[in-house]
Amino acid sequence: MFVLAMRSIRRRPGRFLATLLSAFLGAAIIMTFNSMHDTAARSGVDSVSAETLTTAASVVGGYGSLLVFFAVASTLTVNVRQRAAELELLRCSGATPAQTKRMVVGEAVAVALVGAALAIGPAMLGGRALLDVFQDNGQVAASVDHAFGPIALMSGVTITLLAAAGAAFLAVRRGTGGQRRQHGRARKFFTYAALVAGALSAASTFAFSGTDEALMAPPAYGAILLSVGLAMPAPRLLEGVLDRLHLSGAAGWLAVRNLRERAGHLAGILMSLILFTAMATATLTMQSVESDAIDASGLVKTVDAKNLETLNFTVVGIIVVFVCVMLVNSLYAATTYRGREFGQQRLAGATPNQVLGVVGAETLVLTVAGVFFGTVAALAGIVPFTVVRTDSVLPGQAFGIWLAVVSVAVVVTLGTSLATARKVLRTPATEAVGLAA
Repeated sequence: MFVLAMRSIRRRPGRFLATLLSAFLGAAIIMTFNSMHDTAARSGVDSVSAETLTTAASVVGGYGSLLVFFAVASTLTVNVRQRAAELELLRCSGATPAQTKRMVVGEAVAVALVGAALAIGPAMLGGRALLDVFQDNGQVAASVDHAFGPIALMSGVTITLLAAAGAAFLAVRRGTGGQRRQHGRARKFFTYAALVAGALSAASTFAFSGTDEALMAPPAYGAILLSVGLAMPAPRLLEGVLDRLHLSGAAGWLAVRNLRERAGHLAGILMSLILFTAMATATLTMQSVESDAIDASGLVKTVDAKNLETLNFTVVGIIVVFVCVMLVNSLYAATTYRGREFGQQRLAGATPNQVLGVVGAETLVLTVAGVFFGTVAALAGIVPFTVVRTDSVLPGQAFGIWLAVVSVAVVVTLGTSLATARKVLRTPATEAVGLAA
């Protein structure tokens, strides 16, 4: 099956570009930050610099590993669903489910290995640039030299390959209908566990005083866990929104109908929007409140405060990059796959602009739903932190930051969907229907 996997990649390399890009970015981020472990382990590095470098590598490396899995899983799930006919043909030709899984996993591992190898050079440059940032802020001594060693290399390659293999296994298992009932029970358990843990973490903020250094941790983790808990049942959330939504006009009615039929396929996009909105809004708002509080007190930021600020901005930057990649990949693949549907609509009398109107309405509903649930999770962390830190309920910075986050989400989702749909519509309707038949 490995030979078959290699043939599949060589025959249609374009279908694996999204997975390659996700693996490349994930490996680059993991190796960039884990090179701080190699740098901290060099002889002559002082304890303060070593602690800063180790903390950055541990925190962001963990986020990077999680995001690699989500990004690769998102692209592979779309890939497997679009290849349902091909995989069914393999089974009809005598391939067992286990052989099909090995083929898909082999494809993912091979593509991820290429992505990890390509990421080594950029990771070296990124590690040097990151060290320069720490040194410019006075968080690391200027005498420390960057090192890219076995920790960075092995962690980047290993984590990327394991994430690709695990994501591919889950994607093909889900796509071929394996043990859906057990999978649903596990999803429900982890959903409730994340929601309860997130609520408890956010509520524990009130046990701290406004001057505690660890004050930001409970509400931040609470917002993250709550966003995960809301993102996991994404199909059901979308169906609940659609049950209460009534859009006027033919485009609105058709958009709701299409979203209802494709709720399961759009789960990855909704999950990405919820996670992006919650994490970015909560982290940036709380960091802004903390920075303003320190400035108002007239105190100078400590090294630990600078480290926390750098990590927060870095984590948000990673989230933005990965979520944008996931959204672009998922939306591009999902929209490109609808060529025959668009062709049939045009043969039935719809104009290209009317088709674009339906796609825009679908994307807007999806974006609003993701932003809404993400905002709920973010506020669950922001409000307790602001009450304890400043004695107010909502900080003045919250709306501006939220608006910026929402603007990014809208531009990415609407821009990708409409641009891809416009490209698909360039194909004549009769040809689009004939090619897909």
